[in-house]
Amino acid sequence: MSTVLDIYDPELYVEGPIHETLAELRRTQPVYWQEMPGEPGYWAVLRHADVAHVARHPELFSAEIGGVILENQPPERLEQTRNMLLMMDPPRHTEYRKPLAEHFKARVIGELEDRVRELTRALLDGVEGDVEFVHDVAGVLPSQVVGGLFGIPERDWPNIRHWAEQSTSQQDPELAGDFDATAEVTKMAIYAIQFAMARREQEPRADLTSLILAGEFGGKAMSDLEFGSFFTQLVTAGNDTTKTMLSSGLELLLQHPEQLAALRADPKLLPGAVEEILRYANPLHYFRRTATADTEIRGVRIKAGDKVAMWYTSANRDEEVFVDPQRFDIRRNPNPHLSFGLAQHFCLGVHLARLEGRVFFEELLSRFPRIEQTGNSRRIRSNLNNGLKSMPVRLSR
Repeated sequence: MSTVLDIYDPELYVEGPIHETLAELRRTQPVYWQEMPGEPGYWAVLRHADVAHVARHPELFSAEIGGVILENQPPERLEQTRNMLLMMDPPRHTEYRKPLAEHFKARVIGELEDRVRELTRALLDGVEGDVEFVHDVAGVLPSQVVGGLFGIPERDWPNIRHWAEQSTSQQDPELAGDFDATAEVTKMAIYAIQFAMARREQEPRADLTSLILAGEFGGKAMSDLEFGSFFTQLVTAGNDTTKTMLSSGLELLLQHPEQLAALRADPKLLPGAVEEILRYANPLHYFRRTATADTEIRGVRIKAGDKVAMWYTSANRDEEVFVDPQRFDIRRNPNPHLSFGLAQHFCLGVHLARLEGRVFFEELLSRFPRIEQTGNSRRIRSNLNNGLKSMPVRLSR
């Protein structure tokens, strides 16, 4: 008889990812049916190989039909998001991604290192002693980097960050407050539309905004409305997930002082440490797809129209792929984690995220010989976002 376990309730994730439950399901029901309150449930795909299978077959598992979160969205909301890369299927996804891909290659992003280091140093110049690390430190850098990439005026960087954070915090009443996520996304999109309109009247610049506005997507120029959706997704993705990588990364290093000491002694270990942080504390628990036809995964029958969730938090700890997967190990090699996705939807900003992680920790560890956590971290109430909402830290020079 199959065991019934709950992996949907956002409240379950307040204390941290439910790794014991996921490990049991990998053993017993690796393609697991989860009920949802008030609407159809979903298939949680928990094994690394099966998550990869779903990612590699967009013709069977669509991002566009039902979006990428578990909760069904009203048609008008889905229509608003159809111009986000995240929610496109091939061939449209390919047509929109290809003109940008060249500008996110490792060589091109590598040229940003000096600028990222400059921003990191300026940020760290302003912090010392007792700080709330998640928002006052880790949350600042990503919006600055992405803002610079798009040529957004510095005065607007805090607004960009605020909108991005609010749009991903709706399952946590404390973070959401009185804000409406859709309204916050709309504000960012309106800002982007107005920004695009103004930039079309100016000389092109060496930034992503000019590149996008001058490019062809699906055989035509991108409209201001399309730019609004495009901008919203790239900025939100670049802000929230990187903030999580930096804050969860420091928490993990403080919990493993011998590995932190190894990084201080040999910064060349940092690229591997960033990968292990991403595996062990992946910023997103899952992304959803919708089955386009009847199919099977690991012998389980999936019907056309069913929701299918690629559960990265489980796949990244799959015993079939990772040796001692519950152990944090900055020297882990190989490390085929799925935190950046796979196939067509492999993260466009992968090289930027890795650069920000490496440079940030290089500068943080060289600047502060002593870093102590002075109280308990608090986690986001969410079954989607796997991150911290606060972490008190003392930084000592």
